[in-house]
Amino acid sequence: MLFINTRPTERAYHLTQALDFPVLELPLLELVPNKIDIEQYQQLAQAQVVVVVSPTAAQLGLDGLKKSGVSLEQLEHIQWIAVGKTTAQVLQKVGINAYIPELETSEGMLQLPILRNINKGCVAFWRGRGGRQFMMQHLQAQGTTILNFCLYYRQLPDHSPQIFKQNLRYIQHNMPIFVCISSEASWHNWLLLCKHYPYLIKQCIYLTLGERLTQLVQHTALLVRQIQNLTPKSIQEAVKEA
Repeated sequence: MLFINTRPTERAYHLTQALDFPVLELPLLELVPNKIDIEQYQQLAQAQVVVVVSPTAAQLGLDGLKKSGVSLEQLEHIQWIAVGKTTAQVLQKVGINAYIPELETSEGMLQLPILRNINKGCVAFWRGRGGRQFMMQHLQAQGTTILNFCLYYRQLPDHSPQIFKQNLRYIQHNMPIFVCISSEASWHNWLLLCKHYPYLIKQCIYLTLGERLTQLVQHTALLVRQIQNLTPKSIQEAVKEA
């Protein structure tokens, strides 16, 4: 068997080291910072809630606050949501305590009481380009004002197609193959890598994060297992149950 760890390079190491079966690191996403105007950070005090969707978003957002001259004291009224524990740890380093959903997805965050009761308030998103569209649309439909901080964009790393080609024979001879799919963007990049190998798409077992992503992958793939988070424990349990 083989587990393909598709997490961004800076997040893959811990997961790879914690697993007790063969792993191939094949990042499907890399995060490239965007420039955000200082004036946008100065609007942040209007928000009641800030949603932080990744460790990268947390760090880039905090860096932006520092450059803009906005202090955390000016944001004391704000409640923070982190998509997962790693993101929350970045915020905790500067004294920000964040709510963390049980399910580390948009759906999980929307179930938090703080967002279910936001009504017509204002929510800021520290996110990547193209991410969390479902979540923002859901809140906007309820009359919530959105402050959109697009802190980075995601792309397929330049070296990933080469890694894929160099390891294709190894992948083909190590069935079953488990592939971690953590976002819609990573799924589309996996399909791009495999466009000349449709049989491989059908043969793999996909570990997908959350219900909505699972349903998306099921439109194309036959073998899909939903996971609740990206911890080594969740990955190992899903592999053993497959």
